[in-house]
Amino acid sequence: MRSGHVRLFQGDGTAAPTPTETPAEVTQTLFSWLPFHIPTWAADLLASIVVIALAYGVSRLLVRLLGRRVAQQFRRPSLTRTVLRGIRVAVYIFALLTIMGIYGLEISDIGLSVAVFSAVIGVVVAPIVGSFISGVFLLADQPYEIGDMIELADREQTGFVEDITLRHTKVFTLDNTFLVIPNGSMRDRDVVNYSAEDPRTRLALDVLVTYESDIPEARSLIERAARNVDNVIEGGPNIRVGAARYPAAPTAYINNFGDHGVLLTVRYWVTEPYKLLATRSKVQTNVWDALEDADVEIAYPHSHLYFDETSGEMQVSVENRDRLAGRPPADAARDPERDVPADAQSSEDRDDGGEYREG
Repeated sequence: MRSGHVRLFQGDGTAAPTPTETPAEVTQTLFSWLPFHIPTWAADLLASIVVIALAYGVSRLLVRLLGRRVAQQFRRPSLTRTVLRGIRVAVYIFALLTIMGIYGLEISDIGLSVAVFSAVIGVVVAPIVGSFISGVFLLADQPYEIGDMIELADREQTGFVEDITLRHTKVFTLDNTFLVIPNGSMRDRDVVNYSAEDPRTRLALDVLVTYESDIPEARSLIERAARNVDNVIEGGPNIRVGAARYPAAPTAYINNFGDHGVLLTVRYWVTEPYKLLATRSKVQTNVWDALEDADVEIAYPHSHLYFDETSGEMQVSVENRDRLAGRPPADAARDPERDVPADAQSSEDRDDGGEYREG
């Protein structure tokens, strides 16, 4: 007799429906090979752990297999990381649905609970949802990319973009600290990107010299002082910024004729944007040393007062003269009762009672 499937038939000759196994029975069947009996709750828990472990392994495997292809397709680190995170999330969502099936739950069973729960915490999660939407716009607009050096204008902090997610942007500052900024507030900030297209950055230094200084010599010395600093481009082809082209070598311009001197402005290019402060300090030090021994004087705000016969007259009384000289006024040296000078009151002019004699 050959073994085979047994099909049940009803009285009218039609096949009877096969009874569907419950999730608990399926779980028990999976662990029926064990020599001992496992409670239902333990079997469900063990099956859930197995599903989570498989989801973790499958997600890592997919990221490893698809990572290079995704990177070649998008050529942007932020989009590549976002797509790979989406793959992981999809695997874990499938694992979650599987675990729900193990416990006999369906999406329709929790639909009402999710609706009520969403209505309750809608106000709380609204900023998070806004950050996700802002993250999508950031990835689409590309104001900065992972590895770019940016500056937060409102906080005056500079750092490198470490990571961009749909929820936040992580910035590694030059002070060796991390800033995690929600994308919702990141889109409202003024962000300066120093390495979007070209890492070279142009700086400017103002130097005010007197009108008596040798202006051509001052400009030459300032340009030479800037060229002698590391990280400063000494020369070469003009650097293009948009439709304009600027000299690559340091160039000193006469900016303005001020009240106290001639304002010279030297513009120079720095090769590495994260050394702007150190480079500026070295340039200023070289400029100071170069102008110290030259026929150039750094101007500063000062005023000269001249008095001559056309300046008018000033009335000075004896009292004001004594006060300016630091002596008591002449009236203060007299006796208030007799208007007699104090130095005229000698001991010979006094009687025994201490009163003055007339004579």
